[in-house]
Amino acid sequence: MNSYLQGMFTLKGRVALCTGASSGIGAHMAKTLAKAGADVVLIGRDEQGLKVTKQAISGQSPSSGCIYKTLDLSVLESIEPAIVQISKKAGFADILVNAAGINLRQAADDILIKDWQQTLNINTAAPFFLARTLIGGMRQKGYGNIINIASLQSYRAFKKSMAYGASKGAIIQLTRAMAEAWSGDGIVCNAIAPGFFPTRMTVPVYEDKVMLTHHAGMTAVGRNGELPDLEGATLFFASNACRYITGQVLAVDGGYTAK
Repeated sequence: MNSYLQGMFTLKGRVALCTGASSGIGAHMAKTLAKAGADVVLIGRDEQGLKVTKQAISGQSPSSGCIYKTLDLSVLESIEPAIVQISKKAGFADILVNAAGINLRQAADDILIKDWQQTLNINTAAPFFLARTLIGGMRQKGYGNIINIASLQSYRAFKKSMAYGASKGAIIQLTRAMAEAWSGDGIVCNAIAPGFFPTRMTVPVYEDKVMLTHHAGMTAVGRNGELPDLEGATLFFASNACRYITGQVLAVDGGYTAK
């Protein structure tokens, strides 16, 4: 890669805070950013999973710093003090990946108020309050990249996912609103909408071979996602290559939403 492209896509000197980093999409995106040179802060509820991600990053990117903190993002009041505390150690992040998510897979008649609130808090409210906590530091630097995680369910309705679908529909509008509010300060905000990928959240799908085959057939490329498929979009949205692109949603779904 020539020096021009290296300069466009390198993340050396950047600090990335990644939620949902104990497994799945969040963990893989954190590893991708570390390989590109970023120092990474891992956030999640599963400490053992965070340790595994940290170990993987340290092995593949020994030049990149990596620390982690356990945090329950459903408790919104805990976000700002926790992030301020960890920022004193790692520096204020100028890349934010909002990958933490929950899908309780309940029928509409079974959703309790607490279930609805937990889903919306983690999937929609936490990304906003995390971003708002970090905005001051990004403004001081004069740049920042926020990456939200949308979903196929930002566009389509699936059974037993009403609360999740509502939260992911909201993520698209939140991404646009963040872009409108903060892009004038050099802070771009975009979203990735993954198709079906093998994660803890999609275990029920991957255990049902009929359903898994169905979803593969719904794509244009004929297969479900593999975590490395997310690397290009992750690096692009986190890098200088994206400095004039904001408020956009990129479906990384093998063409599922194109059919």
